[in-house]
Amino acid sequence: MDFKKITIFAGHYGSGKTNLAVNLAFHHKAQGRDCTICDLDIVNPYFRSKDSEEDFKAAGIRFISSPFANSNVDLPSIPAEAYSVFAKSDTYSVIDLGGDDRGSYALGRFSEFLTDESTYDMLMVINQYRPDTRTPEQVLEIKKEIEDACHVKFTGIVNNSNLGRETTVELIERTREFADECAKLLNLPLVMTTYSDKLEKPNMPNPFAINIMAKDIWQV
Repeated sequence: MDFKKITIFAGHYGSGKTNLAVNLAFHHKAQGRDCTICDLDIVNPYFRSKDSEEDFKAAGIRFISSPFANSNVDLPSIPAEAYSVFAKSDTYSVIDLGGDDRGSYALGRFSEFLTDESTYDMLMVINQYRPDTRTPEQVLEIKKEIEDACHVKFTGIVNNSNLGRETTVELIERTREFADECAKLLNLPLVMTTYSDKLEKPNMPNPFAINIMAKDIWQV
């Protein structure tokens, strides 16, 4: 995939947005690119990009998050440093957005900087094995809710269908028709199909190997 300077991951709760954001940040760094990861997930305390903060520091990846992330303070807060993500520079930025419409409101504050689709991708992460995204129609409904909340349009789809550690290549390949139907219904390209780097590469469009973090990917 030809990544743009800004990549935003959004979707339903538990679709795997955070895991993807963390993996893409390390992918950029491995390719020799300066990279920033920005945690705008202000509603989900369960699995945060901040869990990998020390790894980011060791790799030389800039990390931006709320000062209250991973604390006992339940206070949604957008870090002021997040504005720097949208400044013109040679740095690649990855944004981890909260789930559904509630988690997407945070991006609305920056929507004025996201009018040129040549500079960013907003990718909808889908997982057919989650109860609320089993059909393309359900995915379309969530897409509309997120776009209405943040005032930014999706540019592509990531098929992240999995069952956590129970995922097999066969389970991923079974979702091909679902992913194709979602792409057609949402009128968006299917830009990536993820799979664990512990598995063989599936026979799927645009496969992208990821490292599954400590918690099951379907939970984040």
